[in-house]
Order: sequence, then C-alpha cells, then structure tokens
Amino acid sequence: MIRRVITLVAGLAAMPALAAEGFRFASIDGGEIDLDEWRGKPVLVVNTASLCGYAGQFDALQALHERFGDRALILAVPSDDFNQELADEAAVKEYCTLTFDLTLPMTEITHVKGKDAHPFYAWLRDKTGFVPGWNFNKVLIAPDGSIAGTFGAPVKPEGPQIAGRIEAMLE
Repeated sequence: MIRRVITLVAGLAAMPALAAEGFRFASIDGGEIDLDEWRGKPVLVVNTASLCGYAGQFDALQALHERFGDRALILAVPSDDFNQELADEAAVKEYCTLTFDLTLPMTEITHVKGKDAHPFYAWLRDKTGFVPGWNFNKVLIAPDGSIAGTFGAPVKPEGPQIAGRIEAMLE
C-alpha cells in the first residue's frame, strides 16, 4: 500500500507544467483566447460538440463560468472530430446561445486529436498521452500551470472532481 502511495505521489510530481506561451485559440467571437493571460488561475478546457448526447453539460459549464467569473477560465472548444458538431461557427454560436444561454468563452471549431490537433492538444498528447476519446473530455490546469487532471465525458463539470478542485485552487 505504501509503495502505491509513493508511486502515485511521484507520478503526480512528474506531471508536466503547462507551457502556456503560444497556446492561443481563435475565438468564436473573433480575436484570440490566450491561455497565458490566465496564468495563476485555474483553467478548464473542454472539447465540445453541439449535437452530442453530453451537450447538456453546457449548462454546468455556464454555471461554472458564472460562479467563478474572472477567477478561472472555463473554455469550450467546439470540435467536429467525432462528427457531432454543426457546420460552422455561426451555427455553433447561435445554437449554444439559444439553447443554453451560453456566454462562456468559446473557440472556433478546432481539431483536438490527430495530425491536425490544435497545438494545446498536441502538447497535451505528447506530454501526458491524453487524447480526447469523445466530446466533453475535460482538462484542468492548476494555477501553477500543472495539469491537475484529465477527465472523460461522463465526469460532470459541477462535481467534486472538477468544480470542487477549482474551488480548492481558489482558496
């Protein structure tokens, strides 16, 4: 048991820090979302898809955005890598605004896996082996830039694994 705990602690200590310089996403509203501007704050990056069965999680992501305000970044990254996103950014923006009253930051439709993956996701894959296996996979970056966790679609944003960790990071 002690050996497992030591291995777990060593593994967590070895998690790579986020080299946020250069990780910019094209915003669905125009301009850029620069992760470097959020240095020192928690960042939750979620690959999303409007037509996915997990799209109900948009409500929870919006609630986190409202709850944490400018103390944490909740970033939706629409992707059609799993063939469940609308045809273009205008359709995504309209759907998410009308259906979920979404105001949280969103990127343009972005690749999250494969050879065309956004540099953030390519870096994440290269450093940790994590590649989104479906829509609504989540990556939590701690204020110190370390990767606090990666989560699959079933993990609810409002639960203790994500919202609870963000709250603890802000204390």
